Formats: sequence, C-alpha cells, structure tokens
Amino acid sequence: MSSLNLDDFTDLIERPDGGVRRDAEEHRSRLVAPPGSLGRLDDLGEWLAAAQSSVPVRPVERPRVVLFAGDHKIAELEVSARPAGTAVELVRDVLEGGRPVSVLARRLGVPVRVVDMALDCDPASLPEDVVRHRVRRGSGRIDVEDSLTAEEAEAAFRAGMAVADEEADSGTDLVVLGDVSVGGTTAAGVLVAALCGTDASVVTGRGGLAIDDLAWMRKCAAIRDALRRARPVLGDQLKLLATVGGADLTAMTGFLLQSAVRKLPVLLDGVVTAACALVAQRVAFRAPDWWLASHASGEPGQAKALDRMALEPVLPRGVAVGEGAGALLALPLVQAAAALAAELPARRELAKGA
Repeated sequence: MSSLNLDDFTDLIERPDGGVRRDAEEHRSRLVAPPGSLGRLDDLGEWLAAAQSSVPVRPVERPRVVLFAGDHKIAELEVSARPAGTAVELVRDVLEGGRPVSVLARRLGVPVRVVDMALDCDPASLPEDVVRHRVRRGSGRIDVEDSLTAEEAEAAFRAGMAVADEEADSGTDLVVLGDVSVGGTTAAGVLVAALCGTDASVVTGRGGLAIDDLAWMRKCAAIRDALRRARPVLGDQLKLLATVGGADLTAMTGFLLQSAVRKLPVLLDGVVTAACALVAQRVAFRAPDWWLASHASGEPGQAKALDRMALEPVLPRGVAVGEGAGALLALPLVQAAAALAAELPARRELAKGA
C-alpha cells in the first residue's frame, strides 16, 4: 500500500496571507501613481507581496526555469508533428542554448533546469543532474494501457516534490514551470477533459509545432479513447495520473503541490502545466493561489483549465512553442510589478504629512 497520502496537502497548503495583501493594497494607495493606473501590474505586485508575506514586496532576484521532460508513447499514433520518442532532441537543444526558452533565459539571466522523467533514450546520453530523477523510459500508450504503474506514479510524484524542495532550499524565489515532451499535450488534453467533464473535441489543440487536420483528428480520437479509461478513476488523482498522465505530468503535479506547501510562487506556462495544475487543484483547493497563469497559448485545453481554476493569463496572447518560453515572457512583468510596488515614492502630500 502506498505511503503517499494526497489528502495531507489539504492541511499542509495555506493561502497566501490575506492580511498582507490588504496591507499591500493600502501601501499601493499611497504611492505617486494613482491606484489602478498601472493596470495588471498592481494585481501582480499585490499577489507577489502576499506570496512573500512582505510589504513592500521584495524584488524577484533568483527565478529559475524548471522543465520536466518525457516521451509519451501515444505519439506513436502520429498525434504530434514530431516523431515519437524524439523529446531528447529538444532537451539537448535546450541544454545547448538553441531553443526559444534558452535564448530568452539567457537574455533575462535566468538559469534553466531540465528534469528527465521519462525520455525515450539511454540515460547515459544526458548529464547526471538531468536524468537522476528518471522513472522509466517513455510513458505508456494511454489509449490502450496505463501510462505508469502505481509504483512508478508514486515515484514520479515524489520526484516532483523533491525538485520543489531542492528549489526552495536553494533560494529560488519564483519558478517558471514548463515541459519538454512529445505527446504531452495529448495527455494534458485527456486530464483537462476528464476533470472538466467535457468531450475530446473541446480540448484538442494543434500543439506547439502545429499539426494538420488529419493529425488533429487522430489526436482527438486518441484523447477520446484515453478519456474512457480516465473517467472511472477520477476520484483518485494519483491513479488518474498513472492511468493517463505520464511520468513528467505526474512529477509536475507533485512539484506544484509541494511548491505551494513551501510557499514558492510558480508561473505556469502552457496546456501541460495547466492540466497538472488542474489535477493539483483537485488535491488541494488552496494551491492555485500560489500560481500565476503567464500567457494564453491558444490551446483550447489550457483555456478550459485556466477558466476552471479562475486564473487569468498575464499575457492575453503568448506563444505556442511550450518549454516555458511563454512563461518567461511574463517574468519581466512580474519583476516590474515588484519594482514599482517597492520603489515608487508616496504622493508628495502624504510624504509631507508623515
């Protein structure tokens, strides 16, 4: 029997301090720029102040991109524009600085961490710090078989928790969360459709490297078939992830929940992170208060998940490439919000009366 009890997260996760948020709002009302004049930046500054339990808010100085990587055998059905089992090529490109997330991270001075959970490659072909949490080689074909065994699902979930603890312990003050996968958006679509009680066609998108109409129909059919397998296990989130999630999505869910426990704010990227967040919300209803939706990727599954969690994207139109690139685009806005909330002076008449 598993020693992992997801119900514990309900007690362990607290909401960001509402009193601090009210203090941040009062502090904001005194600043030289009139309240509301900074638009969404005001909301971001107050969200961050509550997450940090600090007024004025502290600058975001040690952000990190964390990418969970894996291959999904459902890609064998040609539901992706990339061949099955090729996520390792994307990972190598990220590590070598040749992907959009690499360029943006380099420009913004943000370190990138890749965590291999289920890449379909020899682990010896990648650095040890990338592969040390790996659970298996490729997650199962979710339309006809479970993506993971129960033991693998628990191991992946615990790995995600461990990565969250490592980041919190190292001083990371905000995580930009993303995925590097082939077939991952199909698994994400199944999770969103199952948890939102909707049909496959409502959540089936085109992916980062857009697929044609025939591939979209194959993807829709794959989600439909996997959805039939998901519905009977909706009451058990870990079993749901084992059935149709995959090692990378399971680890990401554990990461999100443990980050909320550790009061570590997270920027969500695209549909895969949104699907994992939706599962995590089912586990602990307070957890989404620690997450920020960075951008609207254009994937219908992401829009459905964010709407269910009442998370409004910072950027109304981001990018579809995945890998945390869209979330990185929102990071400077969060940092700008922190700087404005902390460094703007009080209005002159208030400063004279102080």
